Amino acid sequence: MCPPRTLAFLLLVLLSTVARAAEIPAGIEAALDALAAVHAPSEVALSPDGSQLVYGRTVTGKRAGADVDISALYLARARDGGGEVRLTACPGTACDEHGAAWSPDGRTLVFVTTDAHEQPQLAVADDRGGNVRVLTHAQGPLDVPRWSPDGRQLAFLYSAGAPRTPGPLNPLARDAGVLSQQIYEQRLAVLPATGGEPRLLGPQDVNIYEYDWSPDGARFVVSYAHGSGDDNWWIAALGLIDARSGQLSPLWKPPVTLQIASPRFASDGGRVAFIGGLMSDETITGGDAYVLSLDGAEPVDVTPGLRASVQTLTWNGSSRELIATEFQAGEEVLAAIDVAHGTQRTLWHGPQMIWANNVLGLTPGDVGVSLSRDGRTAATILQSYTQAPEVYAGPPGRWHAVTRLNAAVQPMTGPAHILTWQSDELSVQGMLIEPPHVTAGQRYPLVVEVHGGPAYAHYPLFPASPDAYDAVLAARGYYVFKPNPRGSYGQGEAFTRANVRDFGYGDLRDILRGLDAVLARASIDARRVGITGWSYGGYMTMWALTQTDRFHAGVAGAGLSDWLSYYGTNNIDTWMIPYFGASVYDDPKVYERSSPLTFIKQVHAPTLLLGGDRDAEVPLSQSYEYWNGLRRHGVPTEFVVYPDEGHFFFKRADQADVMARIVGWFDRYLGAD
Repeated sequence: MCPPRTLAFLLLVLLSTVARAAEIPAGIEAALDALAAVHAPSEVALSPDGSQLVYGRTVTGKRAGADVDISALYLARARDGGGEVRLTACPGTACDEHGAAWSPDGRTLVFVTTDAHEQPQLAVADDRGGNVRVLTHAQGPLDVPRWSPDGRQLAFLYSAGAPRTPGPLNPLARDAGVLSQQIYEQRLAVLPATGGEPRLLGPQDVNIYEYDWSPDGARFVVSYAHGSGDDNWWIAALGLIDARSGQLSPLWKPPVTLQIASPRFASDGGRVAFIGGLMSDETITGGDAYVLSLDGAEPVDVTPGLRASVQTLTWNGSSRELIATEFQAGEEVLAAIDVAHGTQRTLWHGPQMIWANNVLGLTPGDVGVSLSRDGRTAATILQSYTQAPEVYAGPPGRWHAVTRLNAAVQPMTGPAHILTWQSDELSVQGMLIEPPHVTAGQRYPLVVEVHGGPAYAHYPLFPASPDAYDAVLAARGYYVFKPNPRGSYGQGEAFTRANVRDFGYGDLRDILRGLDAVLARASIDARRVGITGWSYGGYMTMWALTQTDRFHAGVAGAGLSDWLSYYGTNNIDTWMIPYFGASVYDDPKVYERSSPLTFIKQVHAPTLLLGGDRDAEVPLSQSYEYWNGLRRHGVPTEFVVYPDEGHFFFKRADQADVMARIVGWFDRYLGAD
């Protein structure tokens, strides 16, 4: 066992020497350029009368001196995208602006902007994008502005004085000195729409995650928890906050096996809808739709037995029907849910993805489609794996393209096929990506990419970011297999819960049987198969290499090697109780049986490890343990540490470096054609 000072010294050596940029080959640089050429819409909000929309798209900006992806906002006609103007509080400057919301009368917009010190502020503009004013002088992260029903007030989430953006996916503030329990709660704040000092609502020791105004503007429904916001989302409850006094009244406490998201007030003010299910990550949600009456009755599941995962919810202008987006075995569904009868009708479905805000769960407040006041018009962002994203608008499910941001963009890969196969008693789904050119009679290498979560899925998203490793690998001559094994979203709550107390076992069987199906279908060389993944996908990569020799190379990003040591060193340990059934202190054996380190001597495949030194969700020490075990047993391995990065990487240079190393590792050990 390494003494603490020795461990600290070795980590310093890694931080200072290992994370040099890899040389980026010309072919990968061209692929990165192709990814960067995609203009990815990030959000869309339709005006109440359905005549205009504001949308965000990704541009290059700066954060702490490094190139990062930020958002710019544009205002346009919903009919044809004409009359487009930039909506900004800092013309001529690339500041990060997002979170646009229309006032109830459709005459004013509020949005989040950033000042010269990269501090978020609230700004308002008229419906033509003019008369822009910054309303706040905040000191600390803020987000998710929403108008009161009468348009006289604005509410938003605010972490006054906090040194970092809330959420475990963001870089962790470094520990120093005597460790304390300094907690910066995310509070609910309200201020007049004309500006002024915000009022903070709710108790000081309560963290607010999501909220919604009541129809009369007198109160809010919130999801909340006491203590650390990053750590306690998994045990959040529903409550009501009085808009005048700020008093919090508990409403409903879910069981420990159920997480909640997206609380939405019905127009009658007497009921609240929300999503409930087993969820492993804050803001990356899926489950069933529930409706809770405020008279004290228990919530009612209005989608019982649904063979899909509800992702977003909104009321359709009344208290009788919910509009939901659902992921169902590789396809996206837009559904209208009759809350009285627990039935639903499909408005649209396809092997595509739709969302109006937050598809990747990086901020709270998921919206699947943005509806006009009368519900007759909707706006969304639509894409598939081979169809670049654009903003669409029109009657729900019968919308048309409004933008042509990516008219010249061509897919980097060949076709993407949705596959299903049988594993134990389950039907499992995944996606197989072909290289752009396949020659008859030739056998190709394959990389299996396992998604994070585990409560997540491989969605039909067009490759448009520097972490689209699958697209670059396919463009270089690899097949890429993206399975959604048990524990994933997409086939109902029973499927999502099928890996409880069984991490690594049933889900690996699903992946290996999916691999069998892929080998029977495509011309793949079984001697050149690799595996990769990030977060839980990194864990599954580490685990798979201890359980089978079918993978001949592996790359684990932000991976997890030892559930026992992980429990005491991560910042989000409450997520593990629903999955393991007990804490590590009460049942260490169930954690040990799923830990890759327990079987580390069985690894033979060359393994590359990647991680950020400020990762709160999966501490860097997890990769360090696995790397050390491989070195001690003579397995070819490399470990690359990226300073000032969290669970997800934000710096363009680091993203490019990760891409180069992943592709280079598989080229080296699997041999690209």
